[in-house]
Amino acid sequence: MNKALTIAGSDSCGGAGIQADIKTMTMNGVYAMSAVTALTAQNTTGVTGIQDVTPEFLGLQLDAVFEDIFPDAVKVGMVSSSELIEVIANKLTQYKATNIVVDPVMVATSGARLIEESAIETLKAKLLPLATVITPNIPEAEILADMAIGGETDMEKAAMVLYQRYGCAALVKGGHRVNDANDVLYGADVDQPMWFKGKRIDNPNTHGTGCTLSSAIASNLAKGCSLSESVDKAKAYLSGALAAMLDLGKGSGPMAHNFALEEAR
Repeated sequence: MNKALTIAGSDSCGGAGIQADIKTMTMNGVYAMSAVTALTAQNTTGVTGIQDVTPEFLGLQLDAVFEDIFPDAVKVGMVSSSELIEVIANKLTQYKATNIVVDPVMVATSGARLIEESAIETLKAKLLPLATVITPNIPEAEILADMAIGGETDMEKAAMVLYQRYGCAALVKGGHRVNDANDVLYGADVDQPMWFKGKRIDNPNTHGTGCTLSSAIASNLAKGCSLSESVDKAKAYLSGALAAMLDLGKGSGPMAHNFALEEAR
């Protein structure tokens, strides 16, 4: 069985973070492992607390995984501090990890800030250049590319800027402000902006969509799919999880990651 590792924060309500990643990886046919960067107290209405692990303990978690069950792909999600980002970058380099998907999580769906300002520069300098692909939404892409994004042409330009600046492919997600669910990929084996059109699904419960998409991409890379094929399959999985119309919680609820199980209920 192919194997994937998620390096991310824990979501106590299970809709995002490592819980969403593990569900997604399992449903996409790979063995899921995790290294926890932070504990969060959160639910569908917001984040009420964040407790980072120590850099030393994060390093021990990564050693434990890489020295025993080496992952075929790695997804990196919420990392709030420069020190933790440096540990991740050092360990990924040390173990020569491949198929690295970085979801540069900066703000939760509820609006809570999830990364220190100083950590953004470390993310840019140390982690993004190691990535196979990064998956920023519009606000994140604006920060990383240092430009405003007002439409699809700007999304294409941002993806190209990100590739040129950090040396990794970029999937700029259009769900924030620009369009419904159309994303653009550029870099690696994709030498022209490639659009992935999303199906409009009228579902307000979108907690964990970014985590889910990036984990699905990592899962497909772990199975040997090309980057463009991995994105296409991941988009289809995300659409299915949204279309199941799970409705839990008082805020922006989670998706049905297990929608494809015949006897899920």
